[in-house]
Amino acid sequence: MEYRQLGASGLRVPVLSFGTATFGGGNEFFKAWGNTQVDEAKKMINLCLDAGVNFFDTANVYSRGLSEEILGKALEGLRNDVLISTKATFTMGDGANDYGSSRYNIVKRAEESLRRLQTDHIDIYHMHGFDATTPVQETLRALDDLVTSGKVRYIACSNFSGWHLMKSLSVSERYGWSRYVAHQAYYSLLNREFEWELMPLGIEEKVSTIVWSPLASGQLSGKFRRGQPIPESSRTVQGGSHGPATNFEHLYNIVDALDEVAEETGKSVAQVSLNWLLQRPTVANIIIGARNEEQLNQNLAAIGWNLTIDQVKKLDAASEVAPIYPYWHQRQNLNLVPLPIKY
Repeated sequence: MEYRQLGASGLRVPVLSFGTATFGGGNEFFKAWGNTQVDEAKKMINLCLDAGVNFFDTANVYSRGLSEEILGKALEGLRNDVLISTKATFTMGDGANDYGSSRYNIVKRAEESLRRLQTDHIDIYHMHGFDATTPVQETLRALDDLVTSGKVRYIACSNFSGWHLMKSLSVSERYGWSRYVAHQAYYSLLNREFEWELMPLGIEEKVSTIVWSPLASGQLSGKFRRGQPIPESSRTVQGGSHGPATNFEHLYNIVDALDEVAEETGKSVAQVSLNWLLQRPTVANIIIGARNEEQLNQNLAAIGWNLTIDQVKKLDAASEVAPIYPYWHQRQNLNLVPLPIKY
């Protein structure tokens, strides 16, 4: 297993982590993702550990805490051998203070997560989204207090805009508080907007990327093909998809290129899609998910080999889309704003 440094921290993480949004199936939304219970979760965790994947990602909002509970039970006796990442910010109740990144909510949710996970510390604690109604200073001071108390080891963010992240880093630097070492972000061959601003920011400020939905809600799994019906089991159909409406012609052009590279490498379309991500700047870790052991084993086989430069370029060309302003203008002045991708 390859390990990479997480941002400007001293923490090293495996290039793959296992996402547990499929654990619990606590409501209709998450049932579309999966309904893994404790016994099956233990089997998957053991498969991950056998492959060197000792990093497990969850969130308090996944099935309203059930994912954390199941993960905590499944990791019984293994806590000292693994890294756990969880998140807060999104709604966990009907009260006026049951969401957001206020000190009140952060501390409360951290304590709840610790109990559900049956642990005394969280290795990486994410703000699941940016709370525009709470001062950044309040959020970061509360997180720094959690780090100082030993309840959290490192802090990270997720789904931030460039200015959200840059302001947060600036405030942390100003007061000497813990800084975000990673940004958990939506990124794939199908959705490359992350490269326009967040990737250059990550390079400049040494903030690593942890990728969520690397197969674009299954659309890069190899099951979506030109001239064939959309799979009924797909999360895209069942309500678990993210992002804008899919441009299927663009998707199928990408899949055509993936098919060519898959044939050249002897790998699956999904494995090629994941391996492409691991060769992108700032990417330290990819969160893989699975509803069953077969899917998990397939995803685990995405590492231990590398695409060639020509294969990467072929996938780049098939998946490229015209950037919005000001990024198209900046790309016309490459001597001033260099592209983050260098071969």
